[in-house]
Amino acid sequence: MSQITRIKGSHRAASLVIAGAAVTTSGLVATAEDAVDIRTQTRSVLSQAEALFSRAGLRKSDITRVQIWLADMADFPAMNEIYDAWVDPEHAPVRACVGAALANKHYLIEIQVYGYQPD
Repeated sequence: MSQITRIKGSHRAASLVIAGAAVTTSGLVATAEDAVDIRTQTRSVLSQAEALFSRAGLRKSDITRVQIWLADMADFPAMNEIYDAWVDPEHAPVRACVGAALANKHYLIEIQVYGYQPD
């Protein structure tokens, strides 16, 4: 049986779960000081995801899937500008992006990242 490791986030959800070779972040949102605009929030969230994966010993090339929720689909082009500069072009993950009402009116984006630990 595979071991499950949880990196603490809050009382409600872990920040990162490693279950066997599968790695999953919680839904990540910008920090309060980064709640300025979609570009700043996107950078903040992707930076958090990269830091969590690094903490698990993984790189961006180990990311297999990215799920993105946008509060306003009009932000799609600006978000893509930041995402495209961040993603590893040689190892692009599958991705989905949808418009959704987010939990707080200050959140413009939420991202969940999935990955796989290579042998």
